[in-house]
Amino acid sequence: MNTNTMSYKTKQFLMFAGVTTFIFCAVVIVPFIYGLYLTFTSWDGVSVSKPFVGLANYAATFKDGAFWQALLRTAIYSVISVILVNVVAFILAFLVTSGVKGQNFFRAGFFVPNLIGGIVLGYIWKFVFNRAFVSLGNALSIGFLSTSWLATTNGAMLCLIIVSVWQYAGYMMLIYVAGFMSVSNDVIEAAKIDGCTNMQTIVHISVPLMVSSFVQCLFLTITRCFMVYDVNLSLTNGEPFNSSVMAAMHVYNTAFTYKDYGTGQAEALVLFIVCAIVGVLQVYIGKKAEVSA
Repeated sequence: MNTNTMSYKTKQFLMFAGVTTFIFCAVVIVPFIYGLYLTFTSWDGVSVSKPFVGLANYAATFKDGAFWQALLRTAIYSVISVILVNVVAFILAFLVTSGVKGQNFFRAGFFVPNLIGGIVLGYIWKFVFNRAFVSLGNALSIGFLSTSWLATTNGAMLCLIIVSVWQYAGYMMLIYVAGFMSVSNDVIEAAKIDGCTNMQTIVHISVPLMVSSFVQCLFLTITRCFMVYDVNLSLTNGEPFNSSVMAAMHVYNTAFTYKDYGTGQAEALVLFIVCAIVGVLQVYIGKKAEVSA
């Protein structure tokens, strides 16, 4: 490649991707590297000096029982939420691609919750769980609705799961809708001619041809659930008795509430690594299934 060609390609890159590359480096790469540096310091977020402490923050992270409890809690929440989100999204996608009247309206309606910010969404559902459901339960004498679910440890986690499913299912539905629409009608008709029922057609024809949609939806829901913070803050704020504190909230509290930026950054790095490992494994396994399908 000669000098003129290299110069031409460089100018093209700078013209079309230069600004976005600079912004990406400024808001992602540089802060990430700076965060790695902070994991080796005992900075309190205020003082000018950042004393170097080596691996002390990582040692504190592995000794922090509250962090590992929050991480385990996040894993349990993520497993349940990911399964429910994708099941609900798949069912909704099937319904709005089955020729039902007004299906475009329903697609838009199911997608709307994803447009609401997590903080606002949490406060809305907090009112629903604390006031609307309780009033309804008292009026109709329904025992399990007569008290706020947010007041109990298991109830708070259940509320988080319900809100997450309500928020994410509509977005994942669109991906599954694209998957359903990518399946050729000729293949579906051929399966029905061979005697397949609607359920057999979905299980043996549509689902194997939609593996890429499953891979995308699982990856998005896993990463979103592992990094959940906004809904966790506005809906439960970790209550009652810190029983609903997720990993991201614990990291935030360590760094910004307790002014221990070094340990907070170390915990954030551990959370990032766990999330990355789970996400990469899921994509790898999904891609293998996609190839075999």
